[in-house]
Amino acid sequence: MSAATRDFLDMLAAERGASANTLAAYTRDLDGAEELVGDLAEAPRASVAKLAGAWSDLAPSTVARKASALRQFFGFALDEGWREDDPSGALPKPRTRRPLPKVLSHEAVDALFERAELEASAGKTTAIRQLALLELLYGSGLRATELVSLPLTSVPRDAPLLTVMGKGGQARMVPISERAKDAITSWLEVRPKEPASRFLFPSRGGKALTRVRLFQMLKELAARADLDPASISPHVLRHAFATHLLEGGADLRVLQTMLGHADIATTQIYTHVDAARLVELVNTRHPLANRPVANRPLAGARAKP
Repeated sequence: MSAATRDFLDMLAAERGASANTLAAYTRDLDGAEELVGDLAEAPRASVAKLAGAWSDLAPSTVARKASALRQFFGFALDEGWREDDPSGALPKPRTRRPLPKVLSHEAVDALFERAELEASAGKTTAIRQLALLELLYGSGLRATELVSLPLTSVPRDAPLLTVMGKGGQARMVPISERAKDAITSWLEVRPKEPASRFLFPSRGGKALTRVRLFQMLKELAARADLDPASISPHVLRHAFATHLLEGGADLRVLQTMLGHADIATTQIYTHVDAARLVELVNTRHPLANRPVANRPLAGARAKP
């Protein structure tokens, strides 16, 4: 990797607070591009244009991500005076359609919670932890990484808010429901004291519960609740939290803050989900939905005398 790309990555970490996952993705994309065209601070426009052919077999979303990383680098290179031209115009611009997020129905959420509450009522430590995790995923819309990395000090004492460290090291406050507070209180009563851990949900070794284990727990719970495990994940529950709040009349700006989205355009995807659900309701639940359409002449056609 060239010195220029390393400086760019350092800038992302220092000035933009990019997360480790984001930096890893940029590293792969920039390093891969330099393997094809050489030092990006010096690569001629003609060489940059050849990347379109090299990426021709990749998915449009992947190409869009790679091109975005290079555009940001070239902008940085211009600002630093490394380049006098911006070859970004030679990069491919694939049309990508952002898929609508999967959303659980209210019935599926009820089934999931009924099973989790039943298991927690037996007093088993892992089941009590499971319910607390579920309450925070669906009740506060946390990301998986945010949830498993919650420190013990984030638990609210009097204020009904939870301090969450989001993407890029950005802290935000999210509301915590009475249900979730009760579930966390029950968990703290049985939470293992040894080994000592700073995490709210520690693993057996005291480190944070892993995202992989969180995924596994949810899918296992879904199977026991007679739901398709493939339809359940931490992110699906986050989507359900957002969509169901929007259905209930939540303001989009408030939802943006609660989800920790830097750009409201990311939050607006949920308006499309809600619209899609409305169309589906009209097509399936309207009294005329199952009524056959009567034959009638096309517009402009002459009626029979």
